[in-house]
Amino acid sequence: MPGNPFTDPNWASDLADTVERVVGKVRSVATDNAVKASRGIVFGVLGLIALLTALPLLVILLLGVFRELVWGFFVDRDTAVYASYLSIGVFFMLIGFFCLRQRHSKESA
Repeated sequence: MPGNPFTDPNWASDLADTVERVVGKVRSVATDNAVKASRGIVFGVLGLIALLTALPLLVILLLGVFRELVWGFFVDRDTAVYASYLSIGVFFMLIGFFCLRQRHSKESA
């Protein structure tokens, strides 16, 4: 009888291979997806933190560049500061109006 452990000389290695294969499959199903999900959460949160840090710095950079361009060529320093604040404010206001307009479709209005 090939299934009898007393007559099969390879039954120990076959059993160990079977146990190793089953445990490996269970481990890969259970932990690999959890590792992928946790990596996605961690890197997503890090990316969000980086984005929330970079956006205000980008706005500050744009204000400074625009102020220096206007100040050097067209107006004095105080007027350039007001003009840069006004232009960036109008730009963000237009973006906000566009986003508000896009939130509802024409059919639902």
